[in-house]
Amino acid sequence: MGNLLYVFELLGTLLFAISGALAVRDRDTDLFGATFTGFVTAIGGGTLRDIMLGSYPLAWVSDIRFLYAIILGVFVAYLFFKSLVRLSRTFLFFDALGISLFTILGVEKALSLGMRPEIAAIMGMFSAVMGGVIRDTLIHETPVLFRKEIYATACLGGAVLYLVLNYLGVDRDVNLIISSSLIFIVRLVAVKFKLALPNFKR
Repeated sequence: MGNLLYVFELLGTLLFAISGALAVRDRDTDLFGATFTGFVTAIGGGTLRDIMLGSYPLAWVSDIRFLYAIILGVFVAYLFFKSLVRLSRTFLFFDALGISLFTILGVEKALSLGMRPEIAAIMGMFSAVMGGVIRDTLIHETPVLFRKEIYATACLGGAVLYLVLNYLGVDRDVNLIISSSLIFIVRLVAVKFKLALPNFKR
C-alpha cells in the first residue's frame, strides 16, 4: 500500500502542476509565472494540511522527487500547451484526477498521524481543494470551491467512502482505487450535467 500511495502522491502532484500551469492559458504570463502557479497548485493543499496536522518536514521539502514531479508537470504543460488548451475538457480532467488522488492521500496522512476518522475526512478534502483555491485566487478567478458544480462535496464523499471501506477491511489498494474513482466520476458528471447542492440563500 505504501508504494502505491507514494506513486499516487507523485502522480497527483504532477497532475496538479499541469492544471496549475494550464490555468494561465488566457493570460499573458511568462514561463516563471506559469511555473509558480503550477508549483503552488501542486503543493498548496498538502502543505496547509501538514501544517495544520503538525507534520514536519513537509513532504515536498523532505523528498526532492516531488519538486521533480512539479517541474515535469509544468514542462509537459509548456511543451504541449496549444494541444492541451484546444481540448476543452483537458483542464477539468487533470484537476478532477488531481483532487481524486489528493483526497485519499490526505485521509491516509491524517490517519497515519492518529487523527480521528472525522478529522481525516476533512483533511482529505482540504488537501484536495486548497491547491485549486490558491491557484484560482492567484489568477483572479472565482475559486472553484465557490462555483456551483459539486467539487469539495465529491472529495468529502470519496473520503467517507474510503473510511467506510477501510473499516470494513477492504484491501487498501483496492479501496484507494474505488474511492478515488468515485471522486473523479462524480466531479466529471457534476460538471457535465451542472449538478450542484441547494443554494444557501432561498
